[in-house]
Amino acid sequence: MTARELDAAGVTDPRLRRAYAVCRALNARHGRTYFLATRLLPPARRPAVHALYGFARWADEIVDDTGGARTVEERARALAALEEDLAEALRAGPRADTPAPVLRALAHTASVHRIDHRLFHDFMASMRMDLDVTDYPRYADLYAYMHGSAAVIGLQMLPVLGTVGPREEAEPHAAALGVAFQLTNFLRDVGEDLDRGRVYLPAEVLDRHRVDRDLLRWCRDTRRGHPRVRAALREVAEHTHSVYRDARPGIALLDPVARPCIRTAFVLYGGILERIEAAGYAVLHRRVAVPVRRRAAVALDGLARLTAARLRRRIAPGRPAPAAARPVPGRNALP
Repeated sequence: MTARELDAAGVTDPRLRRAYAVCRALNARHGRTYFLATRLLPPARRPAVHALYGFARWADEIVDDTGGARTVEERARALAALEEDLAEALRAGPRADTPAPVLRALAHTASVHRIDHRLFHDFMASMRMDLDVTDYPRYADLYAYMHGSAAVIGLQMLPVLGTVGPREEAEPHAAALGVAFQLTNFLRDVGEDLDRGRVYLPAEVLDRHRVDRDLLRWCRDTRRGHPRVRAALREVAEHTHSVYRDARPGIALLDPVARPCIRTAFVLYGGILERIEAAGYAVLHRRVAVPVRRRAAVALDGLARLTAARLRRRIAPGRPAPAAARPVPGRNALP
């Protein structure tokens, strides 16, 4: 499938093809839900999504260092080096001497789809926060972090997906969808984040329900729930549902052939939230997931929707692709 995707995207340079293959492997290994949804995009648009996800995953792994091999100072230096290399790659565009395959693919994607470079720098700012910020007093503080860690991902995706009207109309919904996905992850991964010394649930919510880190650790260590913890998680879940509602209208603003991909991600991530609720918010000692059968059913529905969208496009010959999704010609080779 990698070759087919790259052929469809017009990526012919062998070095670029290898770089995109690295990003695709990262997506397949770490983002099961996201990778499944990406398979529902037209092949020509998948490499760019793999590049965006691959870069985000790479930076996230530096910050988290789940193996514990590097100190905070070492991670800070590695992140600073990545940010410097990122700035140079975006400035120079895709080049053979770009220091890492992921950056090579990212620079090419940013160039072809004219993605605002500020979105990548905002992302790196949030990654830096993860090195020393361990909790967030209010939703306002958490949203400042999520702008760079989640909202900008949705905004980076828009030029790749394409829109049926002005991109500006879709941007608030795309940003909201990125935030909804991350809030869902925060709820699902409370226990894992606690192990890393971080709590992404706003302190203003925890304080309302008299929940502190000691109580969270007690639930994790004893594998038992607690009514105050359940109440706090329920409040965050209700807030997350409201963000999904804000995001949903944006799906209809996308290029029709991109909608099945995003709708599938929307349904599957929403399904994770529903599983958290069905489990009574018992997430501190286990990781909930959408059952394979449900994932398959949603994917099949997405495939049917994609087939219908492609058929409708064929029936309307001569109809141009949405302007936001048109790649810039002549940028598929490395200088």
